[in-house]
Amino acid sequence: MSGSALFLAVLLACLVEAVEALTIILAVGTTRDWRSTVIGMFAGLALLAAVVAVLGPAVRLIPLSDLRLFVGGLLLIFGLQWLRKAVLRASGHKAMHDEEQIFRTSVEAARQASAEARAFVPDWYSFTLSFKGVVLEGLEVVFIVLTFGSNQGNIPLAALAALVAVLLVVAAGVVVRAPLARVPENTLKFVVGVMLTSFGMFWGSEGAGARWPHSDASLLAIVPAVAVFAAVLVVVFGRNGAPDLPTASRTSAGAA
Repeated sequence: MSGSALFLAVLLACLVEAVEALTIILAVGTTRDWRSTVIGMFAGLALLAAVVAVLGPAVRLIPLSDLRLFVGGLLLIFGLQWLRKAVLRASGHKAMHDEEQIFRTSVEAARQASAEARAFVPDWYSFTLSFKGVVLEGLEVVFIVLTFGSNQGNIPLAALAALVAVLLVVAAGVVVRAPLARVPENTLKFVVGVMLTSFGMFWGSEGAGARWPHSDASLLAIVPAVAVFAAVLVVVFGRNGAPDLPTASRTSAGAA
């Protein structure tokens, strides 16, 4: 896997998580108290940095074959979950993920919550929701960075890709000050699901002792094969008909 492929894979996966976290932060910040929201955001980022600092060196101590088997299994679990939801959404069997609706729901919940000051935080509700959103979405980013980066022996490059994804989303959020509804998040989740599943199959098999023909070049066949299989499932499920579903919304951080 080349450095550019590693960078792109991590970038796409982290874009999804960054959009979801930003939606929560914007909803709470614009409705209640920006100071408490920003404090919660930085507190969450500090916790995530500590997790990376602790787990990063520890992951490197694991033998490569064991690491690939472990990482491959985890990627398959996450990838198949993302791919399953993407297929169900694309075929009409699951409500589409709508950041605008999530934003409106979060705003309404924030308006109804009571205000409470604690220590240096003027609004504890804003702090808590911002902190929770950053940590829950950020943990998936940390997982992606550590698994992809450690398996390729280049955690700094994976971390750089995650940082670029976060900065891109934050910059866009600052400009529009609204949920990034135009970001094709459902399409991104489909693509990321295909990628995670493909890499999970590749690394898990290598960790178990299998050898793919032409080594990393096999991914050029595995990724399209998984994508085609998922697309066929969309067509098959779509032909079976689907119930009328409302657009997906959530009232708490971390829902996918």
